[in-house]
Amino acid sequence: MPSLTRRTALLAGAAALTALSATGCGYGGSSDSAGGGGKTQVRIAYQSIPNADLVVKNQRLLEKALPDADVRWVKFDSGADVNTAVIAGSVDLGLAGSSPLTKGLSQPLDIPYKVLWIHDLIGENEALVAKKGIASVKQLKGKKIATPFGSTAHYSLLAALDEAGVKAGQADIVDLQPQDALSAWRRGDVDAAYVWTPTLDDLKKDGTVLISSRELAGRGKPTADLGFVTDAFAAKHPEIVTAWLKAEDRAVKQAEADPDKAAESIGKELNLPPAEAKKQLAQLVLLTAKEQTSPKYLGRPGAPGAFAGHLRDAAVFLKGQKAVDAVPGRSAFEKALAVKELSRAAG
Repeated sequence: MPSLTRRTALLAGAAALTALSATGCGYGGSSDSAGGGGKTQVRIAYQSIPNADLVVKNQRLLEKALPDADVRWVKFDSGADVNTAVIAGSVDLGLAGSSPLTKGLSQPLDIPYKVLWIHDLIGENEALVAKKGIASVKQLKGKKIATPFGSTAHYSLLAALDEAGVKAGQADIVDLQPQDALSAWRRGDVDAAYVWTPTLDDLKKDGTVLISSRELAGRGKPTADLGFVTDAFAAKHPEIVTAWLKAEDRAVKQAEADPDKAAESIGKELNLPPAEAKKQLAQLVLLTAKEQTSPKYLGRPGAPGAFAGHLRDAAVFLKGQKAVDAVPGRSAFEKALAVKELSRAAG
């Protein structure tokens, strides 16, 4: 049997999700259909990341702001799964890492969605950890390193190696999800791993942190968890998009002004003690809506921000990994920033 292309495989997954929707299982039906009691459905993709999105979910901020909507939160384990669900028409807005979202905006996927929000700039919660005795990234030449391919961690790993002068092929990089990377670490099969919490915390117990994503961001290689909205949903329900943005902004401000309260909500969602949730929350950089409209981030109408360039850098990385067919020009990513919607919510 001939092997499937990346697009065929993804569309096969999308068809499966569509079948689930049709049978009333899994992700639910189209957002154009009425939800419970004739309400408009709002289907939100979320992940177990200790940022303000979980505050919005746990405290039902959006449900309170939209009493006439049927808000449904759908959990995913990865941005790749989120992309598949968007193609299937199963979610309207939500969260994905900057690498999978960039992949979605590039060929062959060309998903019709926009970057609506920066949920967080990834900080110390993603890092490169090496076995004891390896004290620098440069010393990873000839070593075996685990990371999930196509992820923000993979992007950061290659940036760190390049900065240290470790060229392609001089280190053996293996594709392992965080828990698999931890197992390989414990068996002694790998010398280092670039992953995220909570697996990162286990590696740090007997390893050395060589560099974090916060440090790389400070050197011009930021990664982020981003909020998106489909073009169709944004055009049909602008008032819901504005309400979602305002709820996210409110949650970020709460995390800054009352981190204990925010951490309590995050802890409930992640089944963590509030103190641990607060610690993980502090490892991320959160931005208010006003901060995100600055030229440094998403920008404003007529003046798209520098994040368009960061997305293009991610596309170059993905092309090098043969994960996309072509690198769109910067203007394509500028058009993909939902600056009108963000400005409307930021005031």
